[in-house]
Amino acid sequence: MNAQEAQLLYPWGDALPAAGSTLEVAPGVKWMRMGLPFALDHINLWLLRDELDGPQGRRQGWTVVDCCVSRDEAKAQWEQIFACELEGLPILRVIVTHMHPDHLGLAHWLCERWKAPLWISATDYNTASLSIRGSTGFGGENSAGFFASHGLTNADYLEQIRGRSNYYPGLVPAVPSSFHRMMDGQVIRISGRDWTCISGYGHAPEHIALTCEALKVLISGDMVLPRISTNVSVYDVEPESNPLTLFLESIDRFRPLDADTLVLPSHGKPFRGLHTRIDQLHDHHRDRLAEVMQACTASPCSGADILPVMFKRPLDLHQTTFAMGEAVAHLHTLWFEGKLRRTLNSDGIYRFEPA
Repeated sequence: MNAQEAQLLYPWGDALPAAGSTLEVAPGVKWMRMGLPFALDHINLWLLRDELDGPQGRRQGWTVVDCCVSRDEAKAQWEQIFACELEGLPILRVIVTHMHPDHLGLAHWLCERWKAPLWISATDYNTASLSIRGSTGFGGENSAGFFASHGLTNADYLEQIRGRSNYYPGLVPAVPSSFHRMMDGQVIRISGRDWTCISGYGHAPEHIALTCEALKVLISGDMVLPRISTNVSVYDVEPESNPLTLFLESIDRFRPLDADTLVLPSHGKPFRGLHTRIDQLHDHHRDRLAEVMQACTASPCSGADILPVMFKRPLDLHQTTFAMGEAVAHLHTLWFEGKLRRTLNSDGIYRFEPA
């Protein structure tokens, strides 16, 4: 446990739900944990006890929050959940916090399996619908060109990025043909309790977190994680965006929640200390911005030049693409604030230096 984690409270200590099983973390709220084939090797999913009106009257069952990527291992874990953790009741609806593959990947399969509706923000639903038809920021020629314009010159990496045009549909093969829109401030009634939607930006197009005041619980998705900082990246489909500013503004929207709120993150363990963690994330990015500014003051920097400034460990291709997006996001924040100016050099690479 690092020094920042020591400032947070983990009510369940090191306990984790076993594969295909759950831990109850609040009345009617069950925690599941499934494996991912990435360096970030797991995702937390949630089962909420629920009841809904339908054509055949009021039905008891469960609402699922997030789904895991589409892969046989995840489906097998879900089958165990169906057999052992649903108490003989059906899944009534599927809520997805945002469109990234580890959250949306199996939504189509779950919705079809249980004839359950998908609930998601309209922005993320539409972005996902486009992404399953093409690369849209996850790979392909445009992505390779974008990374090259920010200084990534590793020919092998660029060729692999060009070849990843099927990256998103490989993990999210389909999305349901219809959805229920979730919006900021919307109240969703789940098993007699009100859950309020809080929109967030910078990590995904329109991320939706859910908070229940009665339970003092926040399902934070990827917006507030206890151990790592959320990935905040610039992508080729929105090459002059300012996602880091959007992200920092978004996490401040959780400050009005009770200080004792139990945070249920998508990665890591449930924790208390929401306000402390928000402060830590602001401090983290303030420090990274200062390092980036110092590097650009010493000499003009591309996004690739910033990688060793922000990331001290070796990076594989998957990690490098995320790291490049983060590096450019930090450069763009300083650029939008007027502290840096950007120049496209004769070699076709953007570099940033003090304004």
